[in-house]
Amino acid sequence: MANSKSALKRARQNESKRINNKRVRSHLRTFTNKFEAALAAGNKKDAEVAYKGVASILDRAAKGNVIPKERASRKKGRLAKRLHALG
Repeated sequence: MANSKSALKRARQNESKRINNKRVRSHLRTFTNKFEAALAAGNKKDAEVAYKGVASILDRAAKGNVIPKERASRKKGRLAKRLHALG
């Protein structure tokens, strides 16, 4: 356990960031699953709307350093490729 005042503060900050990052990743998985469901149903309109949501959340997660920027870019590209293949 932390012994100094600054170490206690850092532990509190780490815990709050961990909880926030968990929330963002969960939100990202939820929207990705919605996109996957729309793809599986073959519904292009719903898939396009879901893709916009997923892309936005990926960008925000990368901006906040929850996930690496390159991973967000790679995921967006792969999802877009699948969306266009539905076309």
